[in-house]
Amino acid sequence: MSLTESISSPQTNPELDWSAIDNRAQSVAHLFRDRAAQSPTGEAYRFARGETWTSLSWGETKQRAYEWAAGLIDLGVQPQDRVAIASSTRVDWALADLSIMCAAAATTTVYPTTIAPDVAYIVGDSGSRVVFAEDDTQIEKLRAHRNDLPDVVKVVTFDGTADGDWVISADDLAAAGRARLEADAGCVDARIDGVSPSDLATIIYTSGTTGRPKGVRLPHSAWTYTGAIATATDLVRPDDLQYLWLPLAHVFGKVLLTIPIAVGSPTAIDGRIEAIIDNLAVVKPTFMGAAPRIFEKAHARIVQVAEADGGIKAKLFRWAIGVGLEADAARQAGKEPSGVKYALANKLVLSTIRERFGGRIRFMISGSAPLNVDIARWFGALGMQILEGYGLTETSATATLNLPGEVVYGSVGRPTVGTSIRIAADGEILVKGEQVMNGYHNKPDATGEAIAEDGWFHTGDIGHLSTTGHLFITDRKKELFKTSGGKYIAPSQLESRFKGICPLVSQFMVVGAGRNFASALVTLDPDAIAGWAEQNGMASASYSQIAQDPRTRDTIQGYVDELNAGLNRWETVKKFVILDHDLTVENGDLTPSLKLKRGVVAAKYRGELDAMYE
Repeated sequence: MSLTESISSPQTNPELDWSAIDNRAQSVAHLFRDRAAQSPTGEAYRFARGETWTSLSWGETKQRAYEWAAGLIDLGVQPQDRVAIASSTRVDWALADLSIMCAAAATTTVYPTTIAPDVAYIVGDSGSRVVFAEDDTQIEKLRAHRNDLPDVVKVVTFDGTADGDWVISADDLAAAGRARLEADAGCVDARIDGVSPSDLATIIYTSGTTGRPKGVRLPHSAWTYTGAIATATDLVRPDDLQYLWLPLAHVFGKVLLTIPIAVGSPTAIDGRIEAIIDNLAVVKPTFMGAAPRIFEKAHARIVQVAEADGGIKAKLFRWAIGVGLEADAARQAGKEPSGVKYALANKLVLSTIRERFGGRIRFMISGSAPLNVDIARWFGALGMQILEGYGLTETSATATLNLPGEVVYGSVGRPTVGTSIRIAADGEILVKGEQVMNGYHNKPDATGEAIAEDGWFHTGDIGHLSTTGHLFITDRKKELFKTSGGKYIAPSQLESRFKGICPLVSQFMVVGAGRNFASALVTLDPDAIAGWAEQNGMASASYSQIAQDPRTRDTIQGYVDELNAGLNRWETVKKFVILDHDLTVENGDLTPSLKLKRGVVAAKYRGELDAMYE
């Protein structure tokens, strides 16, 4: 395949210590052991037990991880054996992962929302020997398919019920580990000493928007690379505090779990999505990562509340945001905003919104899906810069990143140091670097299709590089569709743009392959639409009643018209249907990282979609 544009890892700031990339630890286990030695009393993790937050130092974390690692060794886990974790985001997930690394084994990640047959497939396909299962719900999924899991010798549970046989508690594992360490004090360190950069560290199964998920094999060198990038660029500092709620079974969450080990900064962990707002006020983090949907919801809610006040308050809000946008442009030009106008806007509006996020945010990172440019600018106006990056599970979530002071809105940044990006003749983005996977587990043919003989990974995404080296994503190669008139449409671009316009929408799926025009499947955000309904005399109406009300349709039509005004004629959304319920992970409509399963949704609502073309 012929190649066009190409760029390799620009080092834009010569003052930074790029040697961190080449001189990094040889494995995650080495990185963690070094961190515990350098910062034994420094805070590693902060977590909630009921209403109380407590902490673990790096030294205490090492002690617990070593006990569990020795327990795994006692269970017969050998170097590079797989050990699965089926749990929500909590400190125990981090401890389990570290213990697996220290035992020289490899982590298989399993989303807690994964249905039992798929859990059995992932655990069985990976050949996992032990499974950390959060509670009885996760245990039951394994027990229902025990006959299909002959390799699993033990299930270790955090909160579930141990049976004294196949299922043991985490305390039982720790006790066995302590006994093992008493008999052989150096058993864990010996395992760590034997780990090499190319050894398997993690198998992460892709979300599976189509077909069976594939197990992505990521070596230790991939993870230590991501940690070194954060250190070399001064992105994260030792005095930072991360708030981590993302699913750790997802590659984005796993990266954000690794970076603080390299830097020596603490992480507050709590995976309860409903607790995010309350936690931000208590934790007061300096940075956090999130999927675009979280930023969309926060933006929509704040705007909706401000506009609902009406009158002078709504005008003041809009004025302050306008001033904030000017200030953000100044920051991007290397100047700090000043003057009476900005001071007033900041005091009356902007700072009060920042307080809802804890008041200390330096930056936020968006990943896993495209972020609407207007929403990114809006957060920039508040003084909370969103750094959008690009990466896939197959590239350890890392390929490009917008760094503070170098943000180009609409782009996903420039290649990280040591990474090369090429654009193929058909527009596909190719990536080469140390963060690229070793291959798909048990799938040599799929590996050969994804990684060329010369080492370039074919992402399946379409994009282009600017003259400054910033990467812009157009769409997924397989999601681009052609209308019957021969025109190509990039659905995710339209969907992202619409979510920046309409504060009431949850999902907006554009379709039209082989049809004579584009249409859309719409769902409403339950929280946003409830507030809107109350303002429009429908306070007691159900979601379904609101969705079917003509006033709702007229309102959504207004937003669609606004979207269409900025599109080419062939791209415009001519018709749409509003579903009487939202799309969810639990119903199989979304992946655990909140991406649309387009094929699944299109098949499920084929009747509604076909009706728009009759």
